[in-house]
Amino acid sequence: MGLRIYLDGKFVDEPDAKVSVFDHGFLYGDGVFEGIRAYHNSVFRLKDHVDRLYDSAKAINLEIPISKEEMSNVIVDTCRQNELKDAYIRAVVSRGKGDLGLDPKKCNIATVVCIASSITLYPDETYTNGLTVITVPTRRNGPEGVNPRIKSLNYLNNIMAKIEANIAGVPEAILLNQEGYVAECTGDNIFMVKNGVLKTPAIHLGMLEGVTRNEVIKLAQKNGIPVEETTFTRYDLFVADEVFLTGTAAELIPVTKIDGRVIGDGKPGPVFATLLNEFRELVKEPEGPEAVIFK
Repeated sequence: MGLRIYLDGKFVDEPDAKVSVFDHGFLYGDGVFEGIRAYHNSVFRLKDHVDRLYDSAKAINLEIPISKEEMSNVIVDTCRQNELKDAYIRAVVSRGKGDLGLDPKKCNIATVVCIASSITLYPDETYTNGLTVITVPTRRNGPEGVNPRIKSLNYLNNIMAKIEANIAGVPEAILLNQEGYVAECTGDNIFMVKNGVLKTPAIHLGMLEGVTRNEVIKLAQKNGIPVEETTFTRYDLFVADEVFLTGTAAELIPVTKIDGRVIGDGKPGPVFATLLNEFRELVKEPEGPEAVIFK
């Protein structure tokens, strides 16, 4: 049995989940999306993800034709339709069908899609041994263009960096901003530890404010680990005691080599281990009633 996918007000079988070739999400990458996780029969941080989806839509002047409450129900119902208690969920809103011109006014109503399935970004052993990553020439697009805080369907900036990682034979790449400061990776936020202090790039440097990122900051504070949202360069990563990445799909994953430099002692560090354990305990906690998949 194939997936059941939400498309514009109804659930359809995967082969029937089709959008027009005139949809501006397809033609121009004009739209927004969210990647969301369900754990143990509950959608994790559903409200935070839905709020960010609607913030992204507002930033590009895209009207989502259903309310936040309805969107939340769609996300949970998509898991139910596919009998998934643990899942990776993708909610997508595109500008909708228009013509071959750029003008969004030609698109009468947005297209809304929700998919629930599974995703594995990294092999299990990388959580034990750590990732090797590189810094790539492609820079993070700045807030004066397509602001990285908008989780838009136009992901070419990230994809170009991913291509460079693929060419180098590594699974992930670090993007710097236009000033040369560390911003984020192609699909993850980045953290470093130095002398017991957990540091992550500040939002204004040009990055997506990750839901998992924010949870990790809270968990660190709860465990008495000092946290700084700040500015740092590749040099700071090279000489860090620990480096790790965070993301909805990846959760927390350690980095043990960057641009040929071994990080710390070449093994995942104690701060990472503490926060990973705390995060995995956190996702076992049920969310509110609106996020529970099966009653």
